[in-house]
Amino acid sequence: MSEPETAGESGVRRILVVANQTAGGDELLAVVEGRMQRGPCRFTVLVPATPPAEHATWTEGDARALAKGRMTAALTRFRDVGADVTDGVVGDAHPVQAIDDLLLEQSFDEIILSTFPPGLSRWLRLDLPRRVEQRFSLPVTTVIADRLPVR
Repeated sequence: MSEPETAGESGVRRILVVANQTAGGDELLAVVEGRMQRGPCRFTVLVPATPPAEHATWTEGDARALAKGRMTAALTRFRDVGADVTDGVVGDAHPVQAIDDLLLEQSFDEIILSTFPPGLSRWLRLDLPRRVEQRFSLPVTTVIADRLPVR
């Protein structure tokens, strides 16, 4: 896992965190805390509105509502550890498109992708970390996490 040292013009590193079911998980929070210990940083949390796999039928509204709930819970957990979280965004169901949409409006120094372990992770099967790094020319850190327990 690489840990970039770059920072924006203000000296504050801008970090985009992309997660869905693992948003706010302990493994992700440990990486966030590590970034905070290395200097000022500001986080944006992006949760793609991926259709829920556990439901046979769903609507786009269902997927967005589920993603919004995960995003809200993640923002609370980030703030609980003292992270400067500027924004939470529910994005397109496709993570690369969701990142692309957000990068049209904002710039970042790093992307952190939080996903399930190999075998469980659709994002790893799709080689998402490599695809994101190549497409956006930003350092990408992949965090392998367990599912956030239901609260």
